[in-house]
Amino acid sequence: MPVEVLVFVIVAVFVIVFASSLSQRTGIAGPLILVAVGVGVSLIPGVAAVSVPPELILVGVLPPLLFSAAVSAPAIEFRRDLAAIGGLSVLLVIVSAVVLGLFFFWAIPGLGFPLAVALGAILSPTDAVATSIVRRLGVPRRVVTVLEGESLLNDATALVLLRTAIVAAASGFSFLTTLGSFAWAVLSAVAVGAGAGWLALRLRAWTTSATANTALGLTIPYIAYLPTEALGGSGLVAAVVAGVVCGQGAVRWLTPEQRISDKLTWRTIAFLLEGAVFLLMGLELWGIVESNLEAEEGLLAGIAIAAVALVILIAVRAAYVFPMMQVHTARVARSVRHRLSVDGAESGRRTAGRMRADIEYFDASPLTWKHNAMIVWAGMRGAVTLAAAQTLPAEVPSRDLLVFIAFLVAAGSLLLQGMTLPVLARLLGLRAAGASGPPRDEIRSIDEQLRDAAQAAIDGDTLQRRGRTPFSDALSSLPRAGFVAPLDPRGGADAPEALEFQLALIAVMRERLHELGRSGHHSTTALRYVLDELDAFEISVKLHLESER
Repeated sequence: MPVEVLVFVIVAVFVIVFASSLSQRTGIAGPLILVAVGVGVSLIPGVAAVSVPPELILVGVLPPLLFSAAVSAPAIEFRRDLAAIGGLSVLLVIVSAVVLGLFFFWAIPGLGFPLAVALGAILSPTDAVATSIVRRLGVPRRVVTVLEGESLLNDATALVLLRTAIVAAASGFSFLTTLGSFAWAVLSAVAVGAGAGWLALRLRAWTTSATANTALGLTIPYIAYLPTEALGGSGLVAAVVAGVVCGQGAVRWLTPEQRISDKLTWRTIAFLLEGAVFLLMGLELWGIVESNLEAEEGLLAGIAIAAVALVILIAVRAAYVFPMMQVHTARVARSVRHRLSVDGAESGRRTAGRMRADIEYFDASPLTWKHNAMIVWAGMRGAVTLAAAQTLPAEVPSRDLLVFIAFLVAAGSLLLQGMTLPVLARLLGLRAAGASGPPRDEIRSIDEQLRDAAQAAIDGDTLQRRGRTPFSDALSSLPRAGFVAPLDPRGGADAPEALEFQLALIAVMRERLHELGRSGHHSTTALRYVLDELDAFEISVKLHLESER
């Protein structure tokens, strides 16, 4: 690695950390600070233009970034709003690409309709990294869930449309071919991603070392991405599917040490990659402007076209989101209640309980016009748009102008919408309604149910040591407060026995936590918070036990 590249990486890490600290002190979103820093550096005389190979973003950055987001994705909430997420990530992308294509076909002479749709497809997907701005605002969790689901899945639609449009520009358009390509891209990605996630979980369960396990986990996004791309599918969707499978299966297959190591590792990776993406976006400004000037495309035309395109994107999104979300809210609530009344008696207790939990969820967090307005305005573009634009073939007419337009739309979207999102959230009263931290009341309720399960196990005298021998009677009087703190020897019991007793209680509480998760009555955020606490508690008890032996 050249010394210059190494110095750049070190400086970039410091800048990313600085931007994060500045964001916490000023309230300005970190990604916006990084874009501004990158743009400022790119405009300094004597600083060489930065040109990032698009493969670095599409292959090197996005698979682990999307995987890390999918690992922590709230699967229960995704299932409940899957219809809305699917509508936003598929139909809205197609509609936006076609409407933008019509505009670009008129505004850029000689471009041709297929390539105009290709540029529309590049600008249509929202960015998973950009939604991190929304997540920090404290808006209702359901809004964040819909936006995260959309941004995780809509890249497949956009990239398949992009590929198809480029092929159509060279050889002609075929509706059946386009439909078949899209279906294959998604289906192959789901199959390979799910298989990669399942295989990775089994291999990691077999690997006992937490360090080696984490190293193996870092390869999973690429194990899903590379074969899917080789098969002609969407590698990004495969990485997302693998992340969802691994995130849901980690509770069953991985140890507490492995889960905590994974969480810290992927948080660090996501933090650095997110920051790097926005910093690079800003640094690329002068190089894109220079290329556009050398091609004699001019800047004013590109700026005007990009401004109109951004207005069209927001208008199309608003025209689609408001009626679609209204229909979705009414249909989902009606559908769940109907299934519960018709099938509730015949279905199992767990299924009926899950239906009631869904009704409670929809009643407790309805999506009003205010929430829909936030969903519309939070649809920002980002690194995927810029990276996809740079994959356009060199022989495409006005290629430099198209890349320039894509950059302006992505950067303008981040700056305009990202800067005004906090203001909009305050005006709509959503920031006060949302919870910026974990739901404390719900966590206390889960904790109490776990303690009840532990107490029932003590009262029922069902706990045993590893050798199938009973615990001493002195431990049966353990107070409930002692369920969540490592014990000292008490009442004649030796230290190893007291600690083994707590491990047995942890196993009971963990099983009860799994039951609560399957019931659907609690949010993913609260369940994972309690799971993290239980994991940390178990690790602490194990460390005490090792020191006693």
